[in-house]
Amino acid sequence: MTEFARTVNGALRRVPAWPLYIIGAVPPAWLFYQGVAGNLGVDPVKEMEHQIGLLGLQVLLATLAVTPLFKLTRINLVKFRRAMGLVGFFYIVCHLAVWLFLDVQIWSQIWADIVKRPYITIGMGAFVLLIPLAVTSNDWSMRKLRKSWKTVHKLFYPAIILGGVHFFMLRKGIQLEPVLYLLGIVLLLGLRLPFLWRRRARSGQTIPREAT
Repeated sequence: MTEFARTVNGALRRVPAWPLYIIGAVPPAWLFYQGVAGNLGVDPVKEMEHQIGLLGLQVLLATLAVTPLFKLTRINLVKFRRAMGLVGFFYIVCHLAVWLFLDVQIWSQIWADIVKRPYITIGMGAFVLLIPLAVTSNDWSMRKLRKSWKTVHKLFYPAIILGGVHFFMLRKGIQLEPVLYLLGIVLLLGLRLPFLWRRRARSGQTIPREAT
């Protein structure tokens, strides 16, 4: 471990994770206020819906980056990962709620959109996969599920891929921003491949067990 990583980890040990839940509630509330104040353009509902959804994808990407960052630099953000994941899920719930209650509003139309529009179908698939993760992101579930807990939480990988595809299809046509998000997801998932770290371990660099 480098001196820089040791210093950062020492500082992080003194920072609690719980304030992330409070800080995480601010962006949706701020966007809602901006929408009500008329500061989100000609279609504030769509703007709010898209910004919250993108924010959710960004936070989930950051959550996915925790383990590769640890393995590459030894900077340890693992204690914040649960809060980051739950905040990301909260943003996805807000994104869905804006779409349901402020955008479409008509329940028969909502179901028709889910069935007929592939990007909405994929987005809903990602949301459904995230639900068991959010429900079991607590110490009680970890104790009860034991080894199955890790299996359940591997649903995060297909969920974030579907989230990236949802964003890509939403933009209609090949655009740089969603492509970069998809590449980021692929890169971060690729960095989790075990053989990369086995090779590094053979070269004499120990991989901490908590970075899994």
